[in-house]
Amino acid sequence: MSEEVRTDTALICCSSCTVPEDSPRTDTWKRGALLSLAGFLILLGGLAVEYASSFRSFSLIFYLLSALIGGSRVLKSGLLLLIRERRFGIDSLVTVAAVGSFLIGHGEEGAAVLVLFSLAESLETYAEERARSSIRALLQLTPETARLVTEGGVREVHVHDVKVGDLVGVRPGERIPLDGRVEKGVSTVDESPITGESIPVRKAEGDYVYGGSINGEGYLEVRVERTSSDSLISRIVSLIEKAREKKSRTEAFIDRFSRYYTPAVLALALVSLSVPFFVPGLSFRAWVYRSLVLLVVSCPCALAISTPVSLVSALTSAARRGVVIKGGKYVEELGKARVIVFDKTGTLTEGDVRVEDLIPLNSGGDEHLLQIAASLESLSGHPLAEAVTKEAESRGISPLPASSFKVVPGRGVEGEVDGEKCLVGNREFFKEKGISLPEEDGDRLEGEGKTVIYVAAGEEVVGIISLADRIREEAPSVVRELKEEGIVPVMLTGDNRRVAGAVAEKLGIEEFMAEILPEEKVQAVERLKEKYGRVLMVG
Repeated sequence: MSEEVRTDTALICCSSCTVPEDSPRTDTWKRGALLSLAGFLILLGGLAVEYASSFRSFSLIFYLLSALIGGSRVLKSGLLLLIRERRFGIDSLVTVAAVGSFLIGHGEEGAAVLVLFSLAESLETYAEERARSSIRALLQLTPETARLVTEGGVREVHVHDVKVGDLVGVRPGERIPLDGRVEKGVSTVDESPITGESIPVRKAEGDYVYGGSINGEGYLEVRVERTSSDSLISRIVSLIEKAREKKSRTEAFIDRFSRYYTPAVLALALVSLSVPFFVPGLSFRAWVYRSLVLLVVSCPCALAISTPVSLVSALTSAARRGVVIKGGKYVEELGKARVIVFDKTGTLTEGDVRVEDLIPLNSGGDEHLLQIAASLESLSGHPLAEAVTKEAESRGISPLPASSFKVVPGRGVEGEVDGEKCLVGNREFFKEKGISLPEEDGDRLEGEGKTVIYVAAGEEVVGIISLADRIREEAPSVVRELKEEGIVPVMLTGDNRRVAGAVAEKLGIEEFMAEILPEEKVQAVERLKEKYGRVLMVG
């Protein structure tokens, strides 16, 4: 494909380091695609003039316009490569062939090659821009500023100015700016953007937290252990950039091939052109024509066009279905993969926590249980609380007024509902309150990979609510079909082992790895490559 000089920043570690949204590169593929489309329409007009009218000589004007407009990108790239780097590339090869086609009277073929190749390059640029957008989205997970806690008070600074060992404060609902360890406070942290853990994790003194994760209801002070350029998010971005820059073996071969093949063909054409000067009696005009024919037929246009077109077609087709493949190299390897590794959250599951079970333990039934829970949870911003509230709304159950509301980070909520003290929380919360629980039901639900919360009114446990991230409807059939094809499905997830095991069992996946970070997933895939050979990662 086009060998433009790359100017992307090598190190980007926060959203202010990214390419601006209005960067000229953003619309490059659109402009290129429109020019290619215009060139194609003009080419069709030229063919109509040549074969369906009496003005056949005018068709050359259409072909020239088609080549100059639709192939402007290839022509420009080929010339720049020759002028700046003084070497020939695939664009130079296509340009030479197109010029030769016009000179021997087959302008339609020259225009077609330029237009089709320009369109292929526009589609490749589109795929690259999608990758750049994904990087921008990743970097926007981390805030640009942090609240630096010092002896003199708290001040807001840019994340680049925060050093290892500094203390930063994180208020409820804010994103944690940098990787570090909790030094003060207790809260739940939503790590789903980083690890894929669908349920917020309780964090207390000594626990590690990641930049970009979302603090829950408590205040935290975090001792920074990694700078912004060395954070987990930055390392993920680095991995994506490296993957995006890799070319497929075929693309790399064509680049090497054209570097030497194009000047060799030009040299042969010049030798052919010089024959009449050394052999008396030969027609100079005839040998000029033969030299041009040599240029045209020596250009492997099918090789030049087929590889980028087929690769970009695969990339864009996958993108329309929500699958981002980070480069043509991996498209070629797809057919050779014998193992497919799936991320869990949002890939095999829906990525949305919902209420699964309601188990009332008194005569009030499901409605009474859900009403008490929703009355307190409607005042909380916790993801589990939102799931309980949505379930109540879907059943037409209105929450009762609550007072004396209090959030206990990492445990649950408490307050008065209809004049009675009520609790909603996890097993540890109820044990701390000295309230006995029905262990059998809770153990069974947790064994199924569900998150369990208990609901009490007064000193009585009125019921149990289980929540889970539901498996996608099509996931079991996909896993089954892959196994029938002899492909081994493997699941990787940052979620806890209990939940991961339950999901894997329901899907029929024998091999899975849980509680791993994104960068550890790369290492896990490398280990799978050593075991199985080529591996495909989906997620």
